[in-house]
Amino acid sequence: MSKKILIIPTYNEKYNVPILYKKIRKYNKNLEILFVEDNSPDKTIDVIRTIQKKDNKVKVLLRRKKKGIGSAHKKAISWAVKRNYNLCITMDADLTHDPKYIPKMIKFSPKYHLVQTNRFLDKKSIASWPVYRRWLTRSRFLLLKFLLNINCDSSGAFRCYNFKKLDYRLLLFAKNNSYSFFWESIYILIKERSTIKEIKMVQKYRSIGSSKMEFKHWFHGLYYLFLIYLKDLLNISYKQKELSKD
Repeated sequence: MSKKILIIPTYNEKYNVPILYKKIRKYNKNLEILFVEDNSPDKTIDVIRTIQKKDNKVKVLLRRKKKGIGSAHKKAISWAVKRNYNLCITMDADLTHDPKYIPKMIKFSPKYHLVQTNRFLDKKSIASWPVYRRWLTRSRFLLLKFLLNINCDSSGAFRCYNFKKLDYRLLLFAKNNSYSFFWESIYILIKERSTIKEIKMVQKYRSIGSSKMEFKHWFHGLYYLFLIYLKDLLNISYKQKELSKD
């Protein structure tokens, strides 16, 4: 039997966390939850602590400061694997990821290294997003497809990793600690011939709070994409390079 945990990084999400928690429990009463909290100025940690008092399946990994969304995912995944969790679901805390998809992801997980949602399988998936965000998201998808031959939705965080089949260290080989971690990790998994199952979903735009994604992240992501593209041309293998250090 798989030991499961849901990983949710948070930063200034005190209003969203209680709503998200209730939605999660609507579809899964017993799933363990790990909040990765980066010492939010709005005291999100106090909200999480309140939830913990009534639900002993809720855990928190508190970090001293904001270190990047990719860094939070890598830290939490390492934490989970060391505690023998072999099925790790990850999602955002901004209410754009609907927990109703989690049971379906878990259902498919035994057969795949990774099960994830895809925002491009349904034409209406991101219809509620501002035009500029839709354009940026689709442009990134096309660039990743053209430059790195990634045909799946590689920039989303709503995923389910099966560490009975997948070597978790492959995710840690992704060097980016910001938003590019998501597509970089998918790129690595594809290179290593991991099996990926995608499920269709509709993703609403954030309605409470403000997005952490800034234009500087997009520009850095573009620079980082071309850097990885050059490495790809030189046929540099993450796995061979990193495992040679062990």
